[in-house]
This record gives sequence, structure tokens and C-alpha cells, in this order.
Amino acid sequence: GGGVCPSLFQSLVLVSRLPYVNLFQCLLQLIAPEYFDKLDPCLEAVCSEIDQWPLPVPGRMLNLPLMGVVIQVRVPSRVDKLGSSPDKPVNQENLLPAPLVLSSVYELDLFRCFQPVLTHVQLLWELMLLAEPLVVLAPSPAVSSETVLALTSCLAPLKYCCDYRPYFTIHDSEFKEYTTRTQAPPNIVLGVTNPFFIKTLQHWPHILRLGELKMAGDLPKQVKMKKLAKLRSLDAKPGLYSSYKTFLHKDKGLLKRLLKGIHKKRSSEAQSALLRRYFLELTQSFLIPLEHYMASLMPLQKAITPWKNPPPIRPFQQEEFLRTLEHAGPQLTCVIKGDWIGLYRRFFRSPNFDGWYRQRHKEMTHKLEVLHLEAISEANIGTWMKHKSEVEVVDLVLKLREKLVRFTAPPPSWGQLCCLFSGVWTLQSWAGFIRIFLLLGGRNLLGVDWCVLGKERDRLKGRQDPRAGLPACQPPGVQPS
Repeated sequence: GGGVCPSLFQSLVLVSRLPYVNLFQCLLQLIAPEYFDKLDPCLEAVCSEIDQWPLPVPGRMLNLPLMGVVIQVRVPSRVDKLGSSPDKPVNQENLLPAPLVLSSVYELDLFRCFQPVLTHVQLLWELMLLAEPLVVLAPSPAVSSETVLALTSCLAPLKYCCDYRPYFTIHDSEFKEYTTRTQAPPNIVLGVTNPFFIKTLQHWPHILRLGELKMAGDLPKQVKMKKLAKLRSLDAKPGLYSSYKTFLHKDKGLLKRLLKGIHKKRSSEAQSALLRRYFLELTQSFLIPLEHYMASLMPLQKAITPWKNPPPIRPFQQEEFLRTLEHAGPQLTCVIKGDWIGLYRRFFRSPNFDGWYRQRHKEMTHKLEVLHLEAISEANIGTWMKHKSEVEVVDLVLKLREKLVRFTAPPPSWGQLCCLFSGVWTLQSWAGFIRIFLLLGGRNLLGVDWCVLGKERDRLKGRQDPRAGLPACQPPGVQPS
């Protein structure tokens, strides 16, 4: 920028770790014109205002003053119901001028993004579900970026676990990697604008070529499915170039509902809500059988005992799961027919399944640890320790402490552990533990102190830990590495 050379592009880039795309687009539309006119003084004033904004607390309504405008937004929360439209911010402070109200900080206008491909949204949903390599060739960076972000968001609540580049150029460092023909295209969605990519990415299995939006009656002109062999010239016509055959039959009802909304002059926001609800119900119908089967892999609560490692989570058996679909498949919640079993088989080979399974397994492991802790807390420790030696008691303390560390911050102190065991320790056990405590100079049993305690425990056992001072015991429920 700076107006040094009129031929140079001027750019204003907003960088954030928060995925509030809708809010940031609004900010740039307000800031950019002023910045290109007044340059650094404008940016300093804007930064000063933003610095005074409140923290984005989940579920909270925020008034964000900027350049004479107040932007009113609500920060999303994990407790928000999927598919429901959160309450719009209400002007409770009689702000003047009237605030600019954003219905969402992160949700895009899906209807506007998918206008040229409304007849293919179900096919595109399958491509995203299976993490197929896809190129979106758009007429502008804005259209490219919004289309890619809309595609990756249509799987909610399932997380899209692959890479995606809303705006990819020939100057990106991965250009050679993505354009090489010596290996299969990676699982990624690329948004591009340079027609040169038509030649360099011809070996990719799916290319969506978008043009300028044109109307065909009431409905925007829809791109057609075309064979990849026809994508040879740089001036190739708009279309979805792919040989992909969908597993599910097309839902014609969706297009009818959208057309009805167009005839009734329904707002773009309402049309987007309809599309988002459609994607949500489709994804949930796909996920519900997986969630039910995954829950069946969890050990029964009665099998979790205080003084033994909790039973492991059973492994996911794909064929066993597929056999459950006959009586508990997506047909119970979805009217769309098709080869659901074939779709699941392909899904099992995709990074999205791997990401979903890892996350669910992590959550179930955490739940198992919590249930184990609950079993320990409800057990009669005094009865268990009645005939235990001093060393075994210290072993128990170390194991419990290491287990608690994973669930509490900061770790439990000496005083907390005294409370935990008060009333159930024998005099002999207390004497041994106090002697170890005095060895530590009366400090809280935190950090390195626990290593010292481990050494003392090992001395009592008449052996040395081979791991240079680390406690030899493992937390309950955790196997040695």
C-alpha cells in the first residue's frame, strides 16, 4: 500500500486465531476503505478502539464500537443447540446510531455460497464426508474463499479433519506438491482463481468451475455435471467436473423447498437456515448409528472396581457395526434411500472417520477415568488398608495423586491428601507418611517432591527405580509405557 506505485495491489490483512469469519468480513469492509485513504493513522485509531473491546465470552452479547459504528454480536457457546438460530442481539442500551446487528459471528450465508450448485449440494456433502480432493475454481478470491468455507462447514456437527485452503495461489509453498502427477492428490479442498490451475490440476478427481452468477428464471443458473475429459482448455465452461457416483439418491424435496422460498421472496438468511438444517439432519442421520455402536463399546459401570485397572474400551469392528445397520441404520431418521453401507465403507477409509474415532475414543477414555475415580471415592479405603503395609499405602497415595493430576489443576496438595485419607489411616501408616513428609522439609507434595517420595517408597521396598528418580508406579488404569 502507501500509494508509492499505482500499479501495486493494496491489501489489508486481519489475522486472528478465532474462526469468526462473518465478523471479520464485516470489520474489513468498514476498515479497508478508510485505511487505503488515510493509511497508518486510521489503523492506529482502529487498533485503539479494538483494544478496548470486551473479551469474547461464550454466550455473551457484545457491543463493539468501531469507526462510528456499533457492531452487535453474540459469541457462540458450546451449549447452543445445533441447527437452532440463537436469539439475535437486542438493542438494550438504546444505542445511537442503531447498531449493525450480525446474526452470527462465524456462519456464512450458505444460500448465497451455494446458489450455482444447489442441485449438487448432496453430492458435494458426500465428497466432503469422504474427504475427497476437490478444487474450487472461482471468478474471485471472495467467491473462492466463501465456497470452500461453506463446503467444510456443511458436515457439522462432524468436524472436517483435512486441510483446506480457501484461497490458494501458484506462489504457495505446496504448489509443486499439489500439482505433481507422480502421486495421488492429497485429501484437501483448494480454492483458486487462476485458470492456469485447470491445466496443472487436471489429474485431480473433482473440479468445481464457477462462473459469474447468472439467473435462469427465478433460480440462479446451475452448473452441470461434466466428465473430467472435457476439462482441457483454460476457458472451460462452469461445471462440476467429476466421475463420482453418489451413494445416496438425490433428495428432490430440498430444491422444491428452496424454489418455494424464492417464489415467496424469503430472505437469504431464511434460505440459509433451511440449507443448514438439511445438512445437519443428513449428517446426524449418518452419525447416530456410529454413536450408538461406539457407546456399546464402553465397559459396563458394574465392571469398574476401585482397586483394579478399569476394563479397556472394546475395539471398533467395522463389519460388526455394518451388521447393526439393518435394524438401527440411518433409515430410521432419514427418508433418503441409497447405498448407506457402501457410504460407510468409504467413510471408514477417510481421515474424517479417523478424526471422529480418535476424538470419541478420547472422550470415552476420559469418562472411564472419571467412573474409576468415582468408584475409588465411594470405596471403603479403611477396609482395604486394614492389612496393608506402609509401603503399599504410600504406593496408593502416589497412584491416586498421579490420577488426580490429570483431572485437577493445580495438583492436589499435602493438605488435600490429608483430608482425603483422614479417619481411615492407621497410626503406623500415618507415622510412615509423616516421616516422608518431614524428609521434604514440610513442603507441599508437589512437583519434584513427589519424585523424592517415590524414591523413599522404593527405599522402603528395598529396590531402586530404574527411571532416575521417577515414581515406579503407574496411575490406576494406565499401563506402563
